[in-house]
Amino acid sequence: MAGRIFVLLFLILILAGGGVLWLDYLNVIDAKSVTGPVFNVLRGVPLIGGIIPEGEARSVSVIDDGFLNLDAERFAVRMEAMELRSMELDRRELDMVNRWGQIEQIAQELEDRQRILDDREISINVLLTDAEIRDRTVERNSINLTNMPPERAVGILEAMDDQDIIDVFRKTDELAEDAGRASIVPFWLSLMDPQRAAEISRKMVARPFTIF
Repeated sequence: MAGRIFVLLFLILILAGGGVLWLDYLNVIDAKSVTGPVFNVLRGVPLIGGIIPEGEARSVSVIDDGFLNLDAERFAVRMEAMELRSMELDRRELDMVNRWGQIEQIAQELEDRQRILDDREISINVLLTDAEIRDRTVERNSINLTNMPPERAVGILEAMDDQDIIDVFRKTDELAEDAGRASIVPFWLSLMDPQRAAEISRKMVARPFTIF
C-alpha cells in the first residue's frame, strides 16, 4: 500500500514538474520564480550520486586550473623549441647559401683556368705544328743543298739570314751523322766569305741547342 502511494506521489510530482515547464515554455508563468526557492533549499543538502558539494567543486576547479596552467607551460616550451628549431634551420639555410656561392665561385675559377689551359694547349699544338713544318722544310733544304755543287749551294746559303743558315747547317750535320758520313758543313764554311763564316760559327757555338 505504501509503495503505491509513493509511486502515485512520484507521478504527481513528474506531472506537476512537466506542467510547470510547459507553462514556462508558453510564457504563462515564470518557472524560475517557482523553482528557485526549492533549489536554494536543496542546494545546501549533500547529495549522493554525481552532485559535488561546493567546496569540492572549488577544489576540482583549482585542479582544472592547475592542469590548464601545466598545459600552457608545455605549449610555451614547445613553441620556444619550435622557434629555436626555426632559427637553427634559418642559420643552416644561410650557411648553405653561402657555401653554394663559394662553390659557384670555385667552379667559375676552375672553368676559367680550364679555358686558359685549353688556350695554352692550342697554342702549344700550333707551335709544335709550326716547328714540325719548319723542321721538315729545313730538312728538305738541307738535302737539296747537299745534292748541289758546293759553290752553288754556298751562293744560296749566303742569301739567307744567319739563323736560317745555322738551322740548315745543324740539320745537315744531323743527317750526315745518322747516315754515318762526314758532314759537308765545314766545306761550305770554307767557301763562304770569311767574316760571314766566322759570325755564323760564333753564333752556332753561342747557341748550340737553339734551332728555332
